[in-house]
Amino acid sequence: MSARFSRAVILVLSLFLLAAPAFSQDSAPPPAADDAYQSQRKFAIALLNQQKHMEALPVFESLAKQNANDSEVLFGWGACLVNHSATVADPEAARKERIHARELLLRAKELGKQGDLLMNLLDLLPPDGSAPFASATVVDASMRAGEAAFAKNDYDEAIKNYSHALELDPKNYYAALFVGDSYFAKKDFPNAVIWYDKAIALDPNTETAYRYEADLLIKSGEMEKARTRSIQAVIANPYSQVTWRALNYWATSNKLQLNRLHINTPTTSSKDGQTNITLNMNEKGGIAASMAWIIYAGVHTQWQKDEFKKHFPDAKEYRHSLTEESQALNVAALGVSNDSKKQKKPPADPDLALLVKLFDAKMIEPYVLLSAPDRDIALNDYVPYREQHRDQLEAYLSQFIVPPTPPKP
Repeated sequence: MSARFSRAVILVLSLFLLAAPAFSQDSAPPPAADDAYQSQRKFAIALLNQQKHMEALPVFESLAKQNANDSEVLFGWGACLVNHSATVADPEAARKERIHARELLLRAKELGKQGDLLMNLLDLLPPDGSAPFASATVVDASMRAGEAAFAKNDYDEAIKNYSHALELDPKNYYAALFVGDSYFAKKDFPNAVIWYDKAIALDPNTETAYRYEADLLIKSGEMEKARTRSIQAVIANPYSQVTWRALNYWATSNKLQLNRLHINTPTTSSKDGQTNITLNMNEKGGIAASMAWIIYAGVHTQWQKDEFKKHFPDAKEYRHSLTEESQALNVAALGVSNDSKKQKKPPADPDLALLVKLFDAKMIEPYVLLSAPDRDIALNDYVPYREQHRDQLEAYLSQFIVPPTPPKP
């Protein structure tokens, strides 16, 4: 059985600090801080940025007792406590440490602390502090030994234990991933890439290895490869802010911005057997825009009446689906696209212009899934679509959302 557990929060901390310090040495202390406090604070920050979490932990704790409203100190204490929890043998004690760490991080956020590292840690730390192994097996014992070694910065020992776990369980994604992380922490980037690629091969639908490899490639200046891996991380899990923040990190590292696509579609409502359509009228759209959106709304009306049952005969009740939304957008786009080609110019309405562009590129379904999903579509339709159309999803992000990699100077 594959051993799965939540050491991801520790890796987020360690790998993020490799890419960039958690905060600058120039981070301003509270106005009333005396010289001794400032000196101790700078020392703790330096330790954290050097990944010396165990040494930094008691210093941050001491500082927090002196000033419970210093957001940087609370953040540092919480981050170090996450790492320390991996070394605690008693599962219940470790769980309580993670709960305490999350409380400290939330308080730091309330006090004004910002940044992707803080948000990622909060996203990945469950409120109940859980980080269980799947089962108490020999594999788990090796993984735990690797976890403890990694937390102590003993990366060679971590590699030995994670590799042993993979020998015992050749399909263990996290064992391969954590070997890669250990090489990354050693700054042995070529070996880290090899092991991240092994993890990806074991489970292409888990985002972590893509994202960590992208971090490594950004650090190495290999921006085109990092772009690909960042896109693939989103495809693995597009409904997590962690993967989108990582993709945005690639963009900002290249002084770029991601494109945000949104088509303003009409809303429909039914009452007493009558369907009402609320159009998002645009003065540039005119009759052509109105007709396209009336057609769009008409498709939804038919789906709510009887079309849904034809496509999903076993469903107990109606739900919005990728098939329905894509059909409605395609039907609305078809006539407008033909008119646009005849007139040799895009539609005047910006929403229809974007719709036609997506329609002509055959990217309506990826748009719905990645840029305009609702809960029903995300939960029910994304995974089956990805199994058959991963290349299409990657192409959508590459062509419409993520700018090209700038040429090297």
